[in-house]
Amino acid sequence: MNTAESKKRYTPEEYLKLEEASLDKHEYFRGEIFAMAGASENHSLINSNLVRALGNALIGKPCRVYDSNLRIHIPATSLFTYPDVSVICGPTQVGTSDPSRGSILNPKLIVEILSPSTEAYDRGAKFENYLSIESLREYVLISQNAPRIETFHLLDDGTWVFSYENGMQSNIPLKSLEITLSLAEVYRDVNFIPFEREASSL
Repeated sequence: MNTAESKKRYTPEEYLKLEEASLDKHEYFRGEIFAMAGASENHSLINSNLVRALGNALIGKPCRVYDSNLRIHIPATSLFTYPDVSVICGPTQVGTSDPSRGSILNPKLIVEILSPSTEAYDRGAKFENYLSIESLREYVLISQNAPRIETFHLLDDGTWVFSYENGMQSNIPLKSLEITLSLAEVYRDVNFIPFEREASSL
């Protein structure tokens, strides 16, 4: 599959057809297709811990947890992407432009696990795209390098409020779902890689 370097433009229908036949996942944005990078061991472990913790916390609620195999479509910006974790509450809305019915429109919560290659994108342009999702009420960013979770929660007046917790003894509320996450559960068995500062030239 060609990527953005070729500057070839694709329609959403062409992208979806190529994606259905591909062994790898790709994002689509404004006619361009971008290969998605593989995940580190910590990333994968945090992801599986998080899906389990959310699933347990949501038992009895009309909400479902999905891993990074679920594709989200944002018609307002054209983006097709695969968040690390999504939560959908109530009936699932699927994109009418996707014949396979594999593109979902209405996540209530989205989680991205930060990686060096994607952190700026997750905090910036990708978050801007997510803001166009009418159903979205909470955006969560999870560090791989330390027990730290950040949340952006949408208030009724349209204001996004930032909060964060760090440390294995901490808990962080996910207000959109009316549950609380334990950082100890999210980071269970994760071996953090120490951050090494470059030697000072002073």
